[in-house]
Amino acid sequence: MQADYILLALSPVFAIAILLEYRKAKASYTLKEFALNATLALSHQAADLLSLILLMPMFHWLYQHGALFTFEINGYTLLAAFIIQDFLYYWFHRASHHCNWLWAAHIVHHSSINMNFSTAMRQSLFYPIVGMWLFWLPLVLLGYTPELVMSIVALNLAYQFFVHTEHGPQLKWFGKVFNTPTHHCLHHAHNACYIDKNFGGVLIIWDKLFGTFAQPEASQPPEYGVTDRVYRLSLVDVLLTPWILLARHVQKQPTWRAKLKVLLGSPKTLE
Repeated sequence: MQADYILLALSPVFAIAILLEYRKAKASYTLKEFALNATLALSHQAADLLSLILLMPMFHWLYQHGALFTFEINGYTLLAAFIIQDFLYYWFHRASHHCNWLWAAHIVHHSSINMNFSTAMRQSLFYPIVGMWLFWLPLVLLGYTPELVMSIVALNLAYQFFVHTEHGPQLKWFGKVFNTPTHHCLHHAHNACYIDKNFGGVLIIWDKLFGTFAQPEASQPPEYGVTDRVYRLSLVDVLLTPWILLARHVQKQPTWRAKLKVLLGSPKTLE
């Protein structure tokens, strides 16, 4: 698929960024965690590719029979697509922190106590199962081809790789509109003042518009990881334990309505 080729083509750039960061921040890297993050990235890409193969016929059917408009692809329509997709990503990302069903996949990305470029590779293979792809359907229904939509998604994710570092420049003026490492480091912190903040992908303006923007506080350096437990450097623990914990909590509920409420409810209800 074209989207996967984009990330594959950029992999040498990602590798160079990791090597440069490692020279500055060796303490935040261990071979065991890097191997885990790389394995998670590969399994995520494999699951993503398989899901696209399975879902593309449906995307094309919706595009052919349900698209509201037919767009001429030019600079303006491409810019609009990038902005709309980033807006949709904001809401996917925000929902992933407020819905246990989505959080069980997304928590993988937040389970590291380190913040470096390799953390960007720490992704769950369960994203297609929880329905991340549902958030891209509005673009297809607007009239953008599925291939273009998935390529934009890939470019958005590629940009986000570069905000996973504590060693980036401040980018103060750039950061008035765009997501930067300063913003995203806070998003990965479990300090109370930073939890559920800075959900933006490429643009930080959505957080400013919808009340989820945070700036660094001098008295609160970010502490990384999640609040409920420390995950081992184990593929099984990182990928499966969140689902096991969620399943146990659901099983305890006396009615189907209560079970559904837990599945769709906030992760805070599990603490």
